[in-house]
Amino acid sequence: MEPSRRSPPPSMETGRGEDEASQAARERIPRIDPYGFERPADFDYASYEDFFSTYLRILTNRAIKWSKLLKGKNSVQKNMKVKRYVRKGVPNEHRAFVWMAISGAQAQMDQNPGYYRKLLEGERNDKLVESIKTDMNRTFPDNVKFRQTADPCLQHTLYNVLVAYGHHNRGVGYCQGMNFLAGYLLLITKSEEQSFWLLDALVGRILPDYYSPAMMGLKTDQEVLGELVKMKIPSVANLMDRHNVMWTLVVSRWFICLFIDILPVETVLRIWDCLFYEGSKIIFRVALTLIKQHQASILEATNFPDICEKFKQVTKGPFVTECHTFMQKIFTEPGSLSTATITKLRKSCREKLLVQG
Repeated sequence: MEPSRRSPPPSMETGRGEDEASQAARERIPRIDPYGFERPADFDYASYEDFFSTYLRILTNRAIKWSKLLKGKNSVQKNMKVKRYVRKGVPNEHRAFVWMAISGAQAQMDQNPGYYRKLLEGERNDKLVESIKTDMNRTFPDNVKFRQTADPCLQHTLYNVLVAYGHHNRGVGYCQGMNFLAGYLLLITKSEEQSFWLLDALVGRILPDYYSPAMMGLKTDQEVLGELVKMKIPSVANLMDRHNVMWTLVVSRWFICLFIDILPVETVLRIWDCLFYEGSKIIFRVALTLIKQHQASILEATNFPDICEKFKQVTKGPFVTECHTFMQKIFTEPGSLSTATITKLRKSCREKLLVQG
């Protein structure tokens, strides 16, 4: 398993030695990553190879520990040991199994045998189907597995998962952004039915009201992040207030896509490991860590476009590429973040939004 579809920033070193190192690394590292994403033209192969050589040892160590933990088991019980293991990363070969277990998706699938197939065979809502078809070619254009020329082409399985889900959860139907969630799930599970039930866990339970027509859950959580920044990084909150920048303008894609296409793929998967176990609180931990780590740079902004650019920059570079260190940081950098605090802030932010209409 190999992380990252985005490059760390180019090395500060220059000269012939660096060129030779980059060329050698380019020859060793495939142009397409293990998930099917093409590496960008400016990908820094040498820096990436330095990072991955260290991370590979961590992956090997985790794989041994997980194999011992799961040996002979057909389920995963939630406990402190499993929580600790999840935070340190689930090996890709065990990810589908572990996500299904810790999210409750496996239990739902077991309780509803044949349900997914019935949804696909049932009557179709033409408007829903048309909306989903429109987004097929827009889903991961830089991933070879989603191209129509691929065999098999994941567009077909993605279409099935989204159509089934739209008929299962009629209150949500289909919303842009869900195609990326389902697409990531398919890359990991390689199973339509498992991806359907994991999408149900995300949209139906972990992120309620994020993808409903009013998107009230999404809007609320963006406001909650703003309140948390006021509490934990007040200088950044003051900057946002001074320039009248709404949080939705700089972080909405973080929440809608759960960091897909924002952070490197392996970092996103490590975040999702924790999201399926611990719930939506993880999104706040990631967002606060990104902001806190780069607060000095953000505070250099002097106007609205500057602020937007700074927030784009916080999701790039070695800090987010080195996913193991990054994941350790999200549990220390923001400090304490209790469920009670989140619940209280959600209540007050939701009431404020409803008053604003």
